[in-house]
Amino acid sequence: MAVQIESFATDLELAQHAARRWLAWAVTHTAQDRHPTVALAGGRITGTFYDALCREATPAAVEAARAVEYFWGDERCVPPSSADSNFKLALDRFFTPLGIPAARQHRLAGELPPQAAAQQAAAELSQCARRSAGGRPSLDLVLLGLGEDGHVASLFPGAGPEVLAAEAVYLPVVGPKPPPQRISLSYPQLAAAGEVWVLVAGAGKLPPLREALAGATSHGLGRVLAQRAQTRIFESVGHGG
Repeated sequence: MAVQIESFATDLELAQHAARRWLAWAVTHTAQDRHPTVALAGGRITGTFYDALCREATPAAVEAARAVEYFWGDERCVPPSSADSNFKLALDRFFTPLGIPAARQHRLAGELPPQAAAQQAAAELSQCARRSAGGRPSLDLVLLGLGEDGHVASLFPGAGPEVLAAEAVYLPVVGPKPPPQRISLSYPQLAAAGEVWVLVAGAGKLPPLREALAGATSHGLGRVLAQRAQTRIFESVGHGG
């Protein structure tokens, strides 16, 4: 397990730095591969990250961002117009401001039955993504947030073998927080991604981060770090600007 950690005094500094790094990543990767695949996250820090993307984007970066194929790490089982939708967060604060084409937006269909939505998303990803050595569709980059209980995507502590041993690309999960019905990338999918960046915003997220870095695998982040050769973490210890 190799982890690269970058620390910031505030959430805003974290978001601005991650946004600049992502925009540079998009320019580089769209030059190498016309349509790289990225999975987006949800949560408060992701919204701040989207705002920073829109502020920092140069014309070349906007062009590159419009060529990326966007997926999600997880989604709540709600319509795309819901305030709880991770897709709506991206639509309002990233896609619409930067003019990301609808054809590049591969949202998780939270209004469908969870298993149907998971299968549909897996089929779309399989059409767009490169393949790992084991034949699994492999996202080029996955962005994750972190919960105070250590969950990433919708992979929560205390999950049973239907989650921990799942080999599917996406799977239905039931979380402890409302709305409980969700769809999430599986652990093998996070392990297979080319890069994983974790945005850890706020002091309340630091205890599970420290546990994961110490090797604990009792929650989502710890399991992801243990299963990957390399992960990049952006952490802040404060809030606001």
